Amino acid sequence: MIRVKLPLDFLAHLRHGIMKPTPGHVVRIVDKSFEVVDHTADIGIVAYGADIKQVFANAALGLFNLMADLDDFEEGLQRELELSAEDVEVLLIEWLNELIYIFDVEHIIFKRFEIEELTSTQVKARCFGEKIKPGQHKLKREIKAATYHMLRISKEDGSYKVQVIFDI
Repeated sequence: MIRVKLPLDFLAHLRHGIMKPTPGHVVRIVDKSFEVVDHTADIGIVAYGADIKQVFANAALGLFNLMADLDDFEEGLQRELELSAEDVEVLLIEWLNELIYIFDVEHIIFKRFEIEELTSTQVKARCFGEKIKPGQHKLKREIKAATYHMLRISKEDGSYKVQVIFDI
C-alpha cells in the first residue's frame, strides 16, 4: 500500500467531492468506486472505499448508476439525510432504501454523496442530484429495494468493500 499526501484541490477534483479530507491527513485512494454483480432475477454491486464513509458513498453511487446514466444529470439539487439503525449492516440497507424511496416519491437521481458523519449506528449525509426530466433523462432499470441477501461488509488491506443485492 502506498500512502501519499495530495493537495486537497486535487482530491476534490479526483473524487468529485465524495471524500472530504481535512488538511494534513494521509488519504488512501481506491482504484474503483464500484462494480456490478450479476445475480439471478436481481442485480447487485460491490462498492469500494478507502474508509467506511467512502464505501457508503460509493454504494449509493453504484445504486444510482444502475438506475440511470449519471453523466446526464446535474448536481443542482441538494438533500440532507440523517438515519439511524441498530448496526452498520442495517444502516447501509436503510441508507440505500431511503435513497430509493426519495427516488420513487420525488423522482430525484443523486450522483454525488458527502458522508459528513458515520458511526456504526448513524449516518448524516448530503446528497446532490437532479429531478428526472422525462424528455431529457432516460432510466436504465427500476430498483425496488436493497436486500440483506448476500450482504457483506469487509475490510481488506486497509480498504473497505461492500456487496449489496438489489431487488429489481
